[in-house]
Amino acid sequence: MKVTRNGDLIQLTFLPGFFPVNCYILEEDNELTLIDTGIPSSYQGIVKVIKELGKPLTNIVLTHAHGDHVGSLNKLKSNFPKVPLSISLRDSRLLKGDTSLDQHEPQTPIKGGIPKDINVTPEKLLEDSDEIGSLQVILTPGHTPGSISLFDTRSGAIIAGDAIQTRGGVAVSGQIRPLFPFPAMATWNKKQALESVKKIKGLSPSLLAVGHGHMIEAPSVHLQKSIDKAEENLNK
Repeated sequence: MKVTRNGDLIQLTFLPGFFPVNCYILEEDNELTLIDTGIPSSYQGIVKVIKELGKPLTNIVLTHAHGDHVGSLNKLKSNFPKVPLSISLRDSRLLKGDTSLDQHEPQTPIKGGIPKDINVTPEKLLEDSDEIGSLQVILTPGHTPGSISLFDTRSGAIIAGDAIQTRGGVAVSGQIRPLFPFPAMATWNKKQALESVKKIKGLSPSLLAVGHGHMIEAPSVHLQKSIDKAEENLNK
């Protein structure tokens, strides 16, 4: 596990040399929020960092319900039973293994590692503009129908899950980066993913933190380039 801190945001990277999977701990004045839970083997590293920080874990939030973001969820909830789990209302269905689509949604298949063994029920179902501590929920569908990003209203940092990748190059979800194609291969709808990254850029984030790849400070130029490339590809 590799640990990287930027202000109050701590990135925990598992399998950093091969298939980097990130989860994050946001440090508040008196508490901690865990964002995503990585792969099953992430559990020990997550708990280690929580103990080192010396503050209580008060929230577990999922950006979306793919297996590499919910991998240690069962064990974490078993050991932190009073800590509420939050996920978007839409992706709460995916967390149960339900890949059905609503009539109004693009009828492209939901892809990626759909969990089949999650035995916990979220305490909070999130919608756009909801708040968890310093974090504001931003609906950013595309990678999955209910993907969310989390905007830190104190620092301007955004934790975007798989709406964007920085591993192998900065790219909107659904746009293949040959050096790391996996997020694109697991993306539900490229057009919605593009609109979501435009929404993220409109927030003028000070820091971009993603599910796969390094954090980027002052990411506006990178975001615009990824938007331009995605638009070019979709218009071909």
